[in-house]
Amino acid sequence: MAIFTNNRIRVCCLFTFTLLLSACQSSSHLNDKQLIVESNLYFDNYFPNYQYIKIETEEDIFALDDKMRLMVKEKLITERDIKKRSIKLLEQIFDKNSVALEYRSNANVNARDVYNNQAANCLSLTIMAYALAKEAGLDVNFHDVNIPEYWVRNGDNNMLSGHVNLSISRPIKSSRYIFMGKNILTIDFDPYISRKNFPKKTISKSVVVAMFYSNKGGQAILDGEYEKAYAYIKKATQIAPQFSPSWSNLGVLYKSINQNDFALRAYRFAIEVDQNNFNAMANMSLLLSSRGENDEVKEIQKRLHNKRSKNPYYHAMQAGRAFYNGENELAITYYQKAISLAKKVPEFHFELAKVYYGMNETLKAKKSMKRAILYNRVEDVEDRYIAKLNLINQASITY
Repeated sequence: MAIFTNNRIRVCCLFTFTLLLSACQSSSHLNDKQLIVESNLYFDNYFPNYQYIKIETEEDIFALDDKMRLMVKEKLITERDIKKRSIKLLEQIFDKNSVALEYRSNANVNARDVYNNQAANCLSLTIMAYALAKEAGLDVNFHDVNIPEYWVRNGDNNMLSGHVNLSISRPIKSSRYIFMGKNILTIDFDPYISRKNFPKKTISKSVVVAMFYSNKGGQAILDGEYEKAYAYIKKATQIAPQFSPSWSNLGVLYKSINQNDFALRAYRFAIEVDQNNFNAMANMSLLLSSRGENDEVKEIQKRLHNKRSKNPYYHAMQAGRAFYNGENELAITYYQKAISLAKKVPEFHFELAKVYYGMNETLKAKKSMKRAILYNRVEDVEDRYIAKLNLINQASITY
């Protein structure tokens, strides 16, 4: 995910504003100690006050307050059956009369703030759910979901989003029937992702903390708070050196302060850690292109094209950028390509309707909105789509 006009910052969780969240990444041949020592990518002198930035500890991120503990004690622990206790946890999280959570892409907050302020992004929501599940005595694990590269637009910036969810498992029993690895249920705050059978892998708590730090750092870059960004991203790379997107975000930070040589080194190292970090490749390609190093750019672009040409979200990202730049016809072409690859993704039809509406093509806009409503399965989103359709209907009335 790049920062600035064509750069892409990587975020965690889906609907991690996810700047950091990684997709499934291959393991590096370097161990953690080698990654930190050999990288030589920290340039503290450029951020002389970064050590004064207060960074949440792991304990801070996952800590519960008395109100949360009381809820667990009164609503969850009283249920002895593990499966029923897990379902009650879900009810508490999603019931509007209890926690009443609201998704906000840039709300990178700890578990307590999610519960009490009731607004967070995907990663923070997942962190809160994990903390409550552990307090309730449930066996819970984080998973990194390997979704196709997915971008969301934030002004001039394209944010590449990853996704994390949780699974609650049955405890191992000392009997002839061992329920090892048998999930009772999955907690996922993105209904679209939860309906898809994307591959996933279990990740450690430290990687999730690194994602949290990396998200905070990515947001700080967007806000122009570069010392804060450096403090968080450096911490992310130290706590989970194998998490390649943090190194890529470090490159974005260096690029944003015009330290292009350092940025290039960070991108290259991110790719060394994970050869499938296509976001780092794309950012590196942009940087190399600006320096006239076209041979390497062509090689990178060829690989990226082969990877992304069949990804509908890539075409949707290109469409969003074209629409932002006022290139409506090009935006339509890209959205139509995305739809040809993934017809039932309602967001594509919704965004296409916006383009048509902006061009006063109200009949086409109405048709696209109807398709968005047809394929949508999320109640709150459907209300928004219907409101937009009503607006289009009003615009199409002639007097």
